[in-house]
Formats: sequence, C-alpha cells, structure tokens
Amino acid sequence: MTAPDYSKQGYKDIIADLDESILTVVINRANYRNTFTGSLHQELLQVFDLCDRDDRVRVVILTAEPSAPAYCSGADISGGWSSLWREEAEKEGEHAHRDTGGILSLTIYRCRKITIAAVNGHAAGVGMTALQLPFDFRFAWSDAKLTFPFVRRGIVPEATSTYLLPRLIGLSRANSLLLTGATVSPNSPYIKDLYHQILPSREAVYPAAKALAEELATNTSQLSIAYAKGLLQHPGDSVEENHLLDSRAMKLLGSSADGAEGVLSFKERRLPKFTGTLSKDLSPWYPWWRRLDVLHRKAKL
Repeated sequence: MTAPDYSKQGYKDIIADLDESILTVVINRANYRNTFTGSLHQELLQVFDLCDRDDRVRVVILTAEPSAPAYCSGADISGGWSSLWREEAEKEGEHAHRDTGGILSLTIYRCRKITIAAVNGHAAGVGMTALQLPFDFRFAWSDAKLTFPFVRRGIVPEATSTYLLPRLIGLSRANSLLLTGATVSPNSPYIKDLYHQILPSREAVYPAAKALAEELATNTSQLSIAYAKGLLQHPGDSVEENHLLDSRAMKLLGSSADGAEGVLSFKERRLPKFTGTLSKDLSPWYPWWRRLDVLHRKAKL
C-alpha cells in the first residue's frame, strides 16, 4: 500500500494533517456551525478507514478550529428528518435504514489506533454521540454547552449512544442525559467522568490532547494498543473466557519483537523503540471476535 498523502485526498469539510505519527483531523465547516452533513460523514468515514490501515499513524485527533461557533452543532436538519433517509430505506421499509451516525461510530470504534476527541466548542446531537463516544480519550473546554437533544426533537438517541454512553459513565448518569435532553457543561456531575481532561479555554484543548498523543505515540506499541483495545471492546462472555483471550494475546505479544524491546528498554532505562506494525505483524487470530454484518440486503428491485 502506497502511503497516502492526507492533504491530497480532496477533502472539503475536514482538514487532515499528519505530523510524524499523529494525524489531526479538523472539522472545516465553521461558517455552518460545523453541522454534520452527508459529505462530512463520508469524509470522516474515509479518513478513519485510511488511518486505521496506515502504519505511520499511531494516534488520531479529531477537533475543530477554536474560533468556530461549535465543535459540532449536530446534524443539518433544515430539510427535516427525511433528508437523513436513503432511497433504499424509503423503498424497502424502516428495517433497511442504517443510521449514518452509527456507521461513523462503528468505524471510529473499530479503529485500531489511539483516537482522541478534542472538544473545543459546543456540541449537540451527533457532535456528542459519533464525534465523542467511540473515541478512546476525550478532552473538553469547560464552558462548552453539551446536549443529547433527541427526545426533545421527537426521535431517539442515535449513533450507538445507548450502547456506549452507559458503559462509559454508568446507566444512571446516561439516563440523566439521554432521557432529559438537558444541556450541561463538561463539569456537570452527570458527564464529567466522560472526559480525560477538562480545560479552562478553547485554545487549551487541542494542545493538551496533542501532548497526550505525543506521549503515547512515543511510548506505546502499535500492536499492544490494537490488542488491548480488542480486549476492552470484546472481553468475552465470562471472566474465564477473558482469561483465555488475554492469555493468548499475552503469549503472542510477549514473544514478539515489541515484547522483547519492552523488556530491553526497561532494563536499559531508556524510551522504547517499537517497530511492530499492524500490516506486517498482526496475528491471523486477530480479530478473535465475530463481526456482525450490519449491511441490509435488498429485497426489492
């Protein structure tokens, strides 16, 4: 695979820049309050799929310009909810609909690299769900206004948020956010545990996220991150099954070049130089879980 040039992918609604091993993706719709559109959806799908397969990338940060009115103010529903339906769902019925926010959430959630959301502005709807919940780490501006407004708009929480949010902050707090549609700040007791760090200014959010990204890109193994994320997301159905899974992963990685480098760098009291990559060193055993096919099969001409 030829290494992609992120600046030449023809993106319009995002700006993607690779700085050594850290890819920063900036939502580029400030004039429209960074609303979520079909084109933004497609570009985010493409960039997260690309960086997942790009061995140069170790960490991905999603953010917005600090001067933008919002990190993401939600979906553009000026044309009504029907603008979100594809022709296939209209023709075949509601069972054929696949929520675009959910498709993006799955893509980000499945990314084998470290993912960070640097929320440096207000966020609503999909700006709270797909653009935050599937990420590994979230940083936020303390004065940001945050809301999951779905029940106040006559619909349901989307983008796998009813699965992810209770697992991140607990069912009780998730109820307080998803069933009320209330607007809160990052320091609210209902949501503060969602964030790795809460910063006092918009301008401080991205540098804090970048500092963590640099530290992790330097000191972690690309293979270890992929396996650790897999174990966190797919730990098995029992503690016994989890024991079997992490035991096998431990043997695989402990026997790898990265495993040997981890021990050697510890002994020599220096930073590790991990060289393992997903394209060359991933075991055929990974992924060990069964992936559910979510595509709809057409039944009508």
